[in-house]
Amino acid sequence: MEKLTKQEEEVMRCIWELKNCCVKEILGCMDNPKPPYTTLASVVKNLERKGFVKALQKGNTYYYYPRVERSDYKRNFMSRFVNDYFANSYKEMVTFFAREQKISAEELKEILRSMEQDDKD
Repeated sequence: MEKLTKQEEEVMRCIWELKNCCVKEILGCMDNPKPPYTTLASVVKNLERKGFVKALQKGNTYYYYPRVERSDYKRNFMSRFVNDYFANSYKEMVTFFAREQKISAEELKEILRSMEQDDKD
């Protein structure tokens, strides 16, 4: 799966949220400052070329819907991130965040409890 630029990721977040939308609707979903319509249309076309969205024409308007699920992209993104920054070790990543105090010992315990509960279900 190809890596997306920050701008492409922002557009994909809107498309995932809206599910089936035209460029004007995507523009309405985006935070300020909003890009020009033509710039956004180019980004959406790049996402289509990369295989992230599919276009359907209805009259004179193209509607776009995601071809890649948000969870699949997130999984791929995180795998790449852990590989690039933590030598492919999720343990190293969690240790880093714990040391940087971005996650507390109690939060780690909650995660473990949640995982143990998932194993029981």
